[in-house]
Amino acid sequence: MAMGSPAPGSLNRSSRLETSAATQSVQTIAAEYGGHWSPSCELPPGLVRPRPIDPTGVNGPTKGQARGPGWRQTSSGLYVPAEVSDEVVEQRILEQGQRICSHGAVTAWAALRWRGAAYFDGLAEAATSRLPVPLVVGRHRLRPDPRVEVSRDQIAPTELTWVAGIFCATVQRALFDQMRYAPSLRTAVVAMEMAAAARLISVRLMRMYVAQRSAWQGVELVRRALAIAIDTSRSPQETLMRLVWLLDAGLPAPLCNVPVFDLHGRLLGIPDLLDPVAGMIGEYDGAHHKARKQHRSDVRREGVFRDHGLEYFAVVGGDLLDRPLVVSRMHSTRARALFEPEERRHWTLTPPPWWKPREEPLDRHLLRTGQAGFLIRT
Repeated sequence: MAMGSPAPGSLNRSSRLETSAATQSVQTIAAEYGGHWSPSCELPPGLVRPRPIDPTGVNGPTKGQARGPGWRQTSSGLYVPAEVSDEVVEQRILEQGQRICSHGAVTAWAALRWRGAAYFDGLAEAATSRLPVPLVVGRHRLRPDPRVEVSRDQIAPTELTWVAGIFCATVQRALFDQMRYAPSLRTAVVAMEMAAAARLISVRLMRMYVAQRSAWQGVELVRRALAIAIDTSRSPQETLMRLVWLLDAGLPAPLCNVPVFDLHGRLLGIPDLLDPVAGMIGEYDGAHHKARKQHRSDVRREGVFRDHGLEYFAVVGGDLLDRPLVVSRMHSTRARALFEPEERRHWTLTPPPWWKPREEPLDRHLLRTGQAGFLIRT
């Protein structure tokens, strides 16, 4: 049975989830997301729901067929045709989500990906292996299987929701599970910001949810991450670059993805990072920036910013793996910055009347669409 697309923003680990959450390091994040990248995705077409044994062979394999090469077992008593590939992460999530009948849910990265957050790709270190699909089942038991990571942490009925054919933890609970078992503060921040980039939940609402979870394992890491997380990052690299700016270079918190205009109302650009006091811009240039046409555009863009008194630096490729290098670049750029008072600047953050933002602010969007109240429920 092929699956359809999820409803955007649908609402309704002893913890071994630590293994799954901890395997994606800052180094992996920096290396994997190098080109054009969108924080949101849809369920791909052609997903196939596993089927039980059917003596007639109409709605599933017969026992004899199930033992043959034409079918692949996904869990106890459930099968898909052998040609159905589990290389697609959503197919893996669908298959393992069928283990949950009435108690428990898919959680952490898998629930977030199922809802359309592209960053959570289900791959471990350097994309060399798959993460098991995380399930939270409370007091109930499931058979051990390397394809799943089973947590017996409690989960309330109010934290369960039916999303496109499987039981998922609510957005806030899934993100909480992902963040509290993250291997570092930085990876926890990336998880929060990529959930926000996918328009699933805002930092403000996540803080309100976590305020009700004071006794949970890993909650202190979540609080620390939420203290520095923002809603406006658009990629994992932007987040990691901003964290080097904050945590390693010790610079004042920058603005992220705000439009900059000249004094005649023309858009100069929307830089990844901006220090409006110093007049300093930071950009992450991924792999697609190596293309000749894109490179020419980048050079022109840098020239436009400099012509208007904004000092500029770029971080490329594997630079984020060498934090001292990036810190040095940030400090030297800030040392060259003009620190002009507002009345002498040739640029402004005040938008002209014609300007329409690309997206509605996340908190406003979640409130307008009726999701905000659901996203703080425990």
